[in-house]
Order: sequence, then C-alpha cells, then structure tokens
Amino acid sequence: MTLVGAGPGDPDLLTVAAVKALAAAEVVLYDALVGAGILDLAHPKAERICVGKRSGRHSLPQGEINALIAFHAQRGKRVVRLKGGDPMVFGRAGEEIEHLDSLGIPVRVIPGITAALGCAASTGLSLTRRGVSRAVTFVTAHGRDGERFEPDWARLADPQGTLAIYMGREQARAVGQGLTGAGLPAETPVLAVENGCRPDERRYWTTLGEMAEQGVAAGKGPTLLLVGEALRPRQVGTAHSVDLRALGDLAQRLDHD
Repeated sequence: MTLVGAGPGDPDLLTVAAVKALAAAEVVLYDALVGAGILDLAHPKAERICVGKRSGRHSLPQGEINALIAFHAQRGKRVVRLKGGDPMVFGRAGEEIEHLDSLGIPVRVIPGITAALGCAASTGLSLTRRGVSRAVTFVTAHGRDGERFEPDWARLADPQGTLAIYMGREQARAVGQGLTGAGLPAETPVLAVENGCRPDERRYWTTLGEMAEQGVAAGKGPTLLLVGEALRPRQVGTAHSVDLRALGDLAQRLDHD
C-alpha cells in the first residue's frame, strides 16, 4: 500500500512521486477533501473509493477504512491511500500504518504539502520572520470523536511564534478566547484561509480579540487559522529607499571577486 499526500488542493502541488503512484494504482481510497483534478491523475481503470470524513460526517469509521485498505492489498492490488495535505499531519496515518504492519502488509509513504505551508505560500506570507516569529506550531481544533477541544492555551500563547490551527472555523471563538485569556494580545493578527490553494480560495483577516467575540466570517469550506505577528499584512510600497550608488559599488566588488 502506498500512502500518498495529495497536498492542499492544487494538482500542480503534487510531488512527482505522488503522480507516479496514482498513475500505477489499481485501487484508490481517497479522502473527501481530495479534489477531482487530483483524482483525474489516477489510472483510468483504477477503482476509486471515497472513505473521507467531513465536518463530523463520516462515510466510514476508521476501523472499517483500515479493513478496506487491507482487503484490497491482500488481493494483490496496487493500493493508494490518498489523503489531503500531508498524510502524517492530522491524517490518522499512524493508525492505518499500524494496522497494515500488524498484517505484514508493506507501506510506502509519499509526503505532501500540508495545508499550513500551502496557505502561507498562496498568501505570500512567511510563517516565520526574523525577530518576530521563531517557531511554528501545528494544532488541530478537533480531537477524537466526542472529545472536548481544550488545548494548553498557556503553552500555545507564544508572542514569538505562529500558530497554524487546522479545521478551525467552528472553534474560532474558543481559540480567540483561549489565547487572549492566556495573555496573547488582542490585536494579534489572524488570517483564516478557506479552501486554501483551490480556485475558490478565500481569505479573511481579523484580530485575535475580534475572533474571540465574533469567530471568523469564513464559509463552509475547510478553514485554516493562522495566528501570530508574522501574519501581519505586508505594507506594500513602504520599503526604505535604496541607495543605488551603494548597490553599484557592491556589484563592482563582486565582479572583481
């Protein structure tokens, strides 16, 4: 079985290895967030099976997904388990790998671009910035089914870090209240990205304090919350003037070297 990261949505962001695996697959078990353009890269005769979960509505319990993957692999089929983003980031990949390991079924993992990195690139904002943000923390706003969302806010409220909160739309107010309650300034920038790296991507700017009161104005698509000073919108056209003579002197020195 090959576990393939489908990236954040744009087929052009797939790795070469992922495209090759899809082209060779006989069975593709895919998540709900995997776009049609990516599925089109699978072998034309491959069997396509949707096993995805979305907004709490599960097409199959995880145990049944594990059994279905094993069933097709044990039939000798070339199986691709296709997951949105990177399969090893909040994708329950560990549970599937452990199940297949217990049955002696070999697993190959092909990484993908996780949503936080894709959304940052799409927006043109770095998740880290010298002197502003020295760390990035990935957090999921959903635990196991039925679990209450209650992270360690004091640990997450780092003014010198950036938070990437996956599946964060429904928990946006709780996130804002938890982080401001733990001491993160209310004016901290927040960027909510809905349907990141897709044609219908939407971006919503707010602050932590406003989000604590109102949530985010995002629609019903999968939404990633990015929180931190590194996300402060760029001020276009406000760069310091450039000393062209100094640049010319530098170019001459480089030529001599």
